Amino acid sequence: MKRFISACALMLVSSSFAHAATILTSIKPIQLITLELTQGVSEPEVLVASNASPHDYALKPSDVKRLRTADLVVWYGSDLEPFLTKVLGNQHNVLTLSDIQGLELREYDGGHHDHDGHDHGSHDPHFWLGYKPTLQVAQAITERLSEVDSEHKAQYQTNLAEFEAKLTQQQDQIKAQLAPVADAGYYVFHDAYGYFEQDFPLNHLGYFTVSPDRKPGAKTLIAIRKALKNQNAQCVFSEPQFTPAVVESVTRGSQAKTGVLDPIGADIDVVAGGYFQFKQNLADSFSQCLGQ
Repeated sequence: MKRFISACALMLVSSSFAHAATILTSIKPIQLITLELTQGVSEPEVLVASNASPHDYALKPSDVKRLRTADLVVWYGSDLEPFLTKVLGNQHNVLTLSDIQGLELREYDGGHHDHDGHDHGSHDPHFWLGYKPTLQVAQAITERLSEVDSEHKAQYQTNLAEFEAKLTQQQDQIKAQLAPVADAGYYVFHDAYGYFEQDFPLNHLGYFTVSPDRKPGAKTLIAIRKALKNQNAQCVFSEPQFTPAVVESVTRGSQAKTGVLDPIGADIDVVAGGYFQFKQNLADSFSQCLGQ
């Protein structure tokens, strides 16, 4: 009897999602934002696992099938996920976030980021760490969801309003949380946190590398060692996806603490509120390491 009831419950859940659009996102941060907007309708899937790099990901035949059959594919664009450029080129079921009209992206210092023959564009793709571009992206995703799945348009609009309210509330809370550590200097592993640092003025002294795929140069390491020796930096942050011995070697013998920042939310559960937990974890990492 219990088994029969469980089977019926499963069928009810399945049928509630049966008519909803199937949404495939390229990377986890985009999945986390989209999940907040599809509450009560469906659950977006993700293409690239958190432990893989979108810069050099190799598409499998099963990935191509998922991209072709999804009702909507949401990706940033060729600067961040170059492996998708060709396959998505002729598809109409696609929302390219970097093409959003008026999207407020941060321009990299000195123009283009390129290395190993790959041009990573002139704008920082880590929009999900910034308040304004995240709002703009959420609005664009909601608009597209409402077109693809008009049956649930009212729910998407309600979810967007709730997302905007929570985002604004969290913005104020994090501002207050980080205000006491605004002057403490620090280094990050790679140049990924510009949007977050614009929203919450922090004393960012520099980074080891522009991209995690590129090893830091000797000049950079010497400059960082010197700054640590002069006690200019309170903290040096590494990342869970890339735990290079270089961070340990540079901080050895200095007073600088080490912390961890995760720019893609690798350990965050894909559940309602996950995006906000992701942002809060970043704020906590900064305040803990810089406040010591």
